[in-house]
Amino acid sequence: MATTITQSFRKFKTNLEITDLQATTVSTRQRNVREAMEKKMTVLDSFLTGSYARSTMIAPLKDADIDVFIVLGSGYFERDGQAALLDKVKRALRATYTKTPAISRDGQAVTITFTDFQVDVVPGFNRKGGGYLIPNTQGHTWISTNPKEHVRISGTHNKAHDQSLVPLVKMIKCWNRAIGHHFRSFHLEVLAWQVMNGADMTSYAQGMRYFLDKGRSAVTKKTWTHRDTAAMSGTTSAQSSRSRRRCLASRRHTIAPARPSTMN
Repeated sequence: MATTITQSFRKFKTNLEITDLQATTVSTRQRNVREAMEKKMTVLDSFLTGSYARSTMIAPLKDADIDVFIVLGSGYFERDGQAALLDKVKRALRATYTKTPAISRDGQAVTITFTDFQVDVVPGFNRKGGGYLIPNTQGHTWISTNPKEHVRISGTHNKAHDQSLVPLVKMIKCWNRAIGHHFRSFHLEVLAWQVMNGADMTSYAQGMRYFLDKGRSAVTKKTWTHRDTAAMSGTTSAQSSRSRRRCLASRRHTIAPARPSTMN
């Protein structure tokens, strides 16, 4: 049992990591999903994206989404065909996963719900000038993004903090989960990149205190109007919700290093 703050945060860090067996399962599953898409559609490229690719996904795996990005040939693109594209992807996946009951389209992806975790398949197209276009069925638009650039930026910030920023981000995301997901996970990651940029982090406890203090100031004072860090998909909107700003201001004290010992 942890008896010091340092030991408690070390245990906290360990409890947020998935097991080696789970990592192997994820690797096999995502590879099979990519192969299933290649059988039915013209795939120019495919890769892991999201928190798993940035190493910021937190346990338990059953509550996580594994994001697979599929770059399709331009022949599938239709200006108003966002929903139709996701339906095509859904049919392509259904051809392989005939006994998986829950395959559904949701906003920008097709979600396969397995018994142990979900896989979100995000189709996209190469974008002129760089990056990708992905469908947004809710707004009937195409969103410009570059998830590979997000991975690069995350790695750069983590390296600047001697590989300690990614574990801190995972702790921040766990705090967010404990208070009911008041913030979007990716927005918190971007905020952490900004808040911790150039700051010294002597320990996880100190880093968490610093983030909650400076993050609260940035969000509540609306000084954080950070554009997508890949400079394509517009302004991240963590600052847009008044209730979220109040949450960061009022609940910052709820993080406690002793609690992770109950997380398995």
